[in-house]
Amino acid sequence: MSGAPQVVHGSAVALAGRGVLVLGASGSGKSATALSLMALGAGLIADDRVCLSRAGAAVIAAAPEAISGLIEARGIGLLRADPQPPAALALVVDLDAAPPARLPPPAHRDVLGVALPLICGKGIAHLAPAVIQFLKTGLAADR
Repeated sequence: MSGAPQVVHGSAVALAGRGVLVLGASGSGKSATALSLMALGAGLIADDRVCLSRAGAAVIAAAPEAISGLIEARGIGLLRADPQPPAALALVVDLDAAPPARLPPPAHRDVLGVALPLICGKGIAHLAPAVIQFLKTGLAADR
């Protein structure tokens, strides 16, 4: 990995080695989204703080050691989870932004100089299953 890691406020999970970075304001549902993704088969990389670094053309998400394997369940407390190894990000989900249309055009978010696919996730009831499907097969526009 090259360059110093950058720590961002968010959550990250992975499925089959493909990572998702979930961003949003405090209380927007980052941990709840990560828990929903975990219930559908994803594994926890990090919750609350995510270390990002570049490895060639990839952005790698990893957990700070102090919080590895822990995720907050609001109103319940900290839960343990099997920590996943660092993974290359395949997607960014922004919980503060609503989709601009029913079938929005492809969007991207720059993360450490890499344009990653972006889902504007605010108000999407089926967000977790859609993200899981994205990780499995990508967007139809990518084909």
